[in-house]
Amino acid sequence: MRDFKNKVAVVTGGASGIGRAIAERAAAEGMRVVLADIEAGALKETASSMTGATVLPYQVDVSSAEAVDAMAEAVYKEFGAVHLLFNNAGVAPDGKFVWAQSLETWKWVIDVNLYGVIHGLRSFVPRMLAGGEEGHVVNTASVAGLYSGPMISPYFATKHAVVGLSESLFQELAMVKARVGASVLCPAFVKTKIAESGRNRPGASQAAAAPTNEFEAMVRGLVENGTPPESIADKVFDAIEAEQFWILTHPEMDASIRQRVEGMIERRNPSS
Repeated sequence: MRDFKNKVAVVTGGASGIGRAIAERAAAEGMRVVLADIEAGALKETASSMTGATVLPYQVDVSSAEAVDAMAEAVYKEFGAVHLLFNNAGVAPDGKFVWAQSLETWKWVIDVNLYGVIHGLRSFVPRMLAGGEEGHVVNTASVAGLYSGPMISPYFATKHAVVGLSESLFQELAMVKARVGASVLCPAFVKTKIAESGRNRPGASQAAAAPTNEFEAMVRGLVENGTPPESIADKVFDAIEAEQFWILTHPEMDASIRQRVEGMIERRNPSS
């Protein structure tokens, strides 16, 4: 897909970080943008900052199938079509051992990171296919979906799941000769608020919790000094134009990915 002008883009998690950068890039391409996010204040601020663009702000909890389906109905009523779907909303848990992560944490992370993508696909892709127009779906996973590590197992688990889900989506769209393509976005550390995800956890206050251990402090520092999200958005649009499935934005992580894959083939035990 190369012609974006006057087309419609839906971006979940669109009020900050990678989602906001993608939404702003879509608007710069002349697209009409559905800015979807759970945070009302950030949603309002981001929408108001996108002057000159056609923006539909929509507050939604992607963990709810009913809420995402209602959003799809509202979007199609407003614009009549969707051409780019960015299933981007995501959260990260506190740094704890697998056995110390609560069931509530597992449910929260799975509901947002995995079911959020599933709900987006179920609500929008059938409508996109029925429209018969050219389009593209980008699911945000992470480099954490291509290798694993300690302390944030719910995050690794869901991102691996999104990678596998996206591969299936790509193959199935090809099977039906759809005019809709698919990509999976696997960034490493990007300057976002992902380390402060707890602010949107059900029942949590809006105040971002301070790091509680060395691991969380390290991750917070890496994120704060991460790649600007605008750079990620540029790579995403390049991939859409090139019909490229794998969007690996940090080539310095290739060695770690290769080490994991080769380790599996050689039956080596995982290394951190």
